[in-house]
Amino acid sequence: RGGGPYTIFIPLPLCVKTILTPKLKYTRRMRHLDDNDTKRYNKPVNGLITLTTDFGLEDPYVGIMKGVMLTINPAVRFVDLSHGIRPQDINHGAYVVVTACRFFPAYTVHLVVVDPGVGSERRGIAVRTTHGCFVAPDNGVLSRMLVREEMLEAVELRNPAYWRTPPSTTFHGRDIFAPVAAHLSLGKPLSAFGPPVTNPVVLPLPGPRHQADGTIVGTVIHVDRYGNLITNIAGDDLWPREAIQVEIGGHVIHAVQQTFSSVRPGEPLAYIGSNDTLEIAVRNGNAATLLSGAVGDRVTVSYAIISPQEAHRSSTSPRS
Repeated sequence: RGGGPYTIFIPLPLCVKTILTPKLKYTRRMRHLDDNDTKRYNKPVNGLITLTTDFGLEDPYVGIMKGVMLTINPAVRFVDLSHGIRPQDINHGAYVVVTACRFFPAYTVHLVVVDPGVGSERRGIAVRTTHGCFVAPDNGVLSRMLVREEMLEAVELRNPAYWRTPPSTTFHGRDIFAPVAAHLSLGKPLSAFGPPVTNPVVLPLPGPRHQADGTIVGTVIHVDRYGNLITNIAGDDLWPREAIQVEIGGHVIHAVQQTFSSVRPGEPLAYIGSNDTLEIAVRNGNAATLLSGAVGDRVTVSYAIISPQEAHRSSTSPRS
């Protein structure tokens, strides 16, 4: 209805139809899409995709992949695990993936693109475990996940019907992995993407060595943003913690502490991290710099001689 000398009346049903129909059509289309895919493939979906890449954030590569996936599934939700994987560092990517995937709901799709062999004969694969589906190059970037999780199903990505074609020889993340991840987020079964795979690449992942005298020899498997040195030695293997000596690169650290504040600023300490493994840090500092530590460095855990009083206190203290 307008002002002035003339008044125009628009019938209410026509007004409502004109204003609301586009939104209702879009909502109905999205709801129909989700329900149809769930029923058709008999697989629950949650429309969630995580991304782990070595692309960084300075270039548009991550955004381009998201655009491709949104074109296929406009309702998809993204979680960026990390785009700070060191360039071409497959082991770094493998660590990030296995550390994070268990905290996501079932049916999440995990897209991992750390791909120094892009354009070569290396396979692309999709793997299903109890923690979701993983889409990645078959170069070992899923190694730690495959060692920890039960592989329920795996396929090679051979069906170009689910790619952007022709695929670039330098950007399979955009043209192969992202489209496959988007179709998986809609409930597409793995069998649609290619033939079964029974032998995905698993890189050698040596565990810590337990010696007869109780000494444990492990390695640094990751250095985080703070310079903390994360090892492959399980926290449950370290007891009593007051009697432990940790040696790395000629530096000896006495006892396993509860918190960073257990030592003075600038001092190194050993502690059990949030992933229940032994870690080495410097309070308010950088252990990688101060101790010259790096991935692959040897870490030795031994037991010092302690007094009976200290031993009793250790045996009666609750484990954290």
